[in-house]
Amino acid sequence: MNICFFCDSIFSIGGVQKVLALIASDLSRENKVTILTMDRHPHYDANINNLQNTQIQFKHFQFVKLSHKDYYLHAPYSGAYKKFLPHNRFTSYLYSLSSFPQKRRKQLIETLNEGNYDVIIGVHAFLSLKLATIRKHLNARKVIGWMHNSYQAFFENNPAYLENLKSHFKFQMRKLDGIVVLTKTDAELYKKNLGLNPTVIYNPVTIKAQRRCDTNAKTFLSVGRMSYRHKGFDILIKAFALFCKENKEWKLNIVGEGPEKENLEELIQSFHLENRISIYPFTNEIEKYYSTASVYVLSSRWEGFPLVLMEALSFGLPIISSDIPISKEVLEKKDFCFFFKNEDAESLCNEMKRMACADLAELSDGAHSFSQQSCHIDEIIKQWNAIFDEA
Repeated sequence: MNICFFCDSIFSIGGVQKVLALIASDLSRENKVTILTMDRHPHYDANINNLQNTQIQFKHFQFVKLSHKDYYLHAPYSGAYKKFLPHNRFTSYLYSLSSFPQKRRKQLIETLNEGNYDVIIGVHAFLSLKLATIRKHLNARKVIGWMHNSYQAFFENNPAYLENLKSHFKFQMRKLDGIVVLTKTDAELYKKNLGLNPTVIYNPVTIKAQRRCDTNAKTFLSVGRMSYRHKGFDILIKAFALFCKENKEWKLNIVGEGPEKENLEELIQSFHLENRISIYPFTNEIEKYYSTASVYVLSSRWEGFPLVLMEALSFGLPIISSDIPISKEVLEKKDFCFFFKNEDAESLCNEMKRMACADLAELSDGAHSFSQQSCHIDEIIKQWNAIFDEA
């Protein structure tokens, strides 16, 4: 089978990139797999995401630059649709054309049809919407949209990733041959609110842990991009500051980068916790942080499927998580996972205190055992192949 993944980036560090790399690599053993990537620079570093020894073909793609004339012909309608026009099937169709001008539609159609792909997968919502717009012009047997964030993040957050585009998403995504989402909770919301019927496929564990965590290290760990509000690192720092009023031993490590880093550093300084909270940059050697931590904290306000959670479990790390739907879906009633009320620093602090007093070695055994039974790549590939094989 000839499979194409269309993505905005593969040669950069991030959860979506890691999952895409693992799934594409595994599929390439028995299929011809191409990743059509919009990475800004056409010269790739294949060492990122362990892509150097795979059978994957990589193709660079950039949309043609629009002239001022093209821009001013299309922008007014796009703005009007989002702000005050009625959202029905016809206005959505016109918006699909105004937001994706003809020059670019033609360019993408030609590129994808030249590849003679059997299956094309749009990675994330924005590129999936573009594929939906041109679906009838594509020769592929199946065109699939693969969502990498939650329904909440797309449509309900303030601001939402697809703000004012819920109806547009509903009408356009019906043109695709399938939609893959990351949780059962999201699938129910898509069906109830949008009339769509997606398939649920969890993300696989992307790290093979060579050793277990250190339950004696007295170290909390959290990993993720430092973007506004998403990962809740501000909540985590405030909770740890409360925790430190009674505890003088535990430390907190945060691994990540992003636009909120400076604000988080200032928050740490305001609590005078520079000696107990450390921020480290993203690294290809993230294993050393998992293996030297005692407890993993997922402080996110929302998540599609928290890859870091499954990575942490593979190292046997007990978990403290916000009570977001995906965490509850996967880990509710698991002894090794303590939940706190989302966005509540005091609630998180209480769970940190409880975890610090728990038998971490016993909880670690439970976490590791669960990881060995969940989200293995072989099972995930079976689910993808089932979608490909559907008539």
